[in-house]
Amino acid sequence: MNQDKLLIKGGTSLQGKIKASGAKNAMTKLLVASLISDKKCIFHNVPNIGDVEITLALCKEIGMEVFWDREKHIMEVQTKKLKNSYIPQRFSGSNRIPILMIGALLGRTSEDIIVPTLGGDDLGSRPLNFHIDSLKKLGATIEYRDMKKEGAYFARAHFGLQGALITLPYPSVGATENTILAAIRAKGKTIIKNAAMEPEIIDLILFLQKLGANISIDTDRTIRIQESNKFYEVEHYVLPDRNEIISYALLAIATRGKVFIEGAEHLHLITFLNKLREVKAKFNIKKDGIEFSFDKELKGNLHIETDVHPGFMTDWQQPFAVLLTQTKGSSVIHETVYENRFGYTKTLKDMGADIELFSQCLGSNKCRFNSLNHKHSLVVKGPTILQAKNIIIPDLRAGFAYIMAGLLAEDVTTITNTEYVDRGYEDLVNKLKSLGADIKKVSEKSILKEKSQKELLV
Repeated sequence: MNQDKLLIKGGTSLQGKIKASGAKNAMTKLLVASLISDKKCIFHNVPNIGDVEITLALCKEIGMEVFWDREKHIMEVQTKKLKNSYIPQRFSGSNRIPILMIGALLGRTSEDIIVPTLGGDDLGSRPLNFHIDSLKKLGATIEYRDMKKEGAYFARAHFGLQGALITLPYPSVGATENTILAAIRAKGKTIIKNAAMEPEIIDLILFLQKLGANISIDTDRTIRIQESNKFYEVEHYVLPDRNEIISYALLAIATRGKVFIEGAEHLHLITFLNKLREVKAKFNIKKDGIEFSFDKELKGNLHIETDVHPGFMTDWQQPFAVLLTQTKGSSVIHETVYENRFGYTKTLKDMGADIELFSQCLGSNKCRFNSLNHKHSLVVKGPTILQAKNIIIPDLRAGFAYIMAGLLAEDVTTITNTEYVDRGYEDLVNKLKSLGADIKKVSEKSILKEKSQKELLV
């Protein structure tokens, strides 16, 4: 962990304009997908964030060549030949990308593919059996082995992959992506039923079609893929990051401000925008983006149920919970995607938020966590005044929720483990400063130096 800290003074109404960055959840997967072929791929609107750095390091290990113009947000990548098919153990726990490299590499090499165990945010169990079962149906052999201190997954398809009919038990984003990547080179036809249909997956499909894939989508969550072996150079624009967009949108509304986000896509935010209407927040959709603003007293008594796309995204509920601390009335959030995603609320309660957790499914629908004793529903009451605290960030989305709470709180909030938000939010501090936020990033060394200087003066 680095030693940087964020110092945030609340009470400022955010105003201004920012541009949406490229989507983390798209760019990282596109890099892995480019490994399928030996052709050059050029990406535009590449976000300069930690997770892209980590994914590049993974891809370079097996032979990817990279040119990245960070100022212009353009990246050229090409993997002419595989240097190896082994991702070293030092990448264990770095993020959740390594498992997707199995799908991308199975059709390109007959050698054993070895990837370390997964990382990413601790949201509850994210079982890999959906991934593994699908890849096995395509003809892969996959096993888990203990290696040194951490485990690794070994995968191979010595005789190639064979198209298959695959029905996912749940429309998992990762399992859908992995199955798509493996199916591109599989002999014959692959049909994936109950597939995830998030905008980032559609973006991946568009990229793969440019690359040479014969791939189509049906209206019933079905994806059809015909074997492809001829590939082409690709130029691709990475779609805007809807998680970043809603984060700044909620921050603008919660601070009673007005922020225009260039590049915000109406189509990707329909469910979110409906919830803004329900709390009486204001948004104005323009040809090149969306303006979000506080209009009048925010109304609570809202019910939110997270779900796969086109439902309310699970990554949206943390900052929305912070907004609900500023609305009048009681509101419910029912988390149906991950069973352990309310850990961040303890810190919000310490700051003064009125939040209570429940193991029951609060709402009209019973989810797959019903009767399993997971606290996956919450009730938040508002409005409440938040108090500044010293906060340690546990994961990416909780991190932004805490920054948002700090910008609402009285006095100065200190936040550590900032690398978590750097993984997913490009140039966060400067963007917030451009909107008028009183925020600065300082190193532990500078804090200690300043403290010692003050002590000498005393």
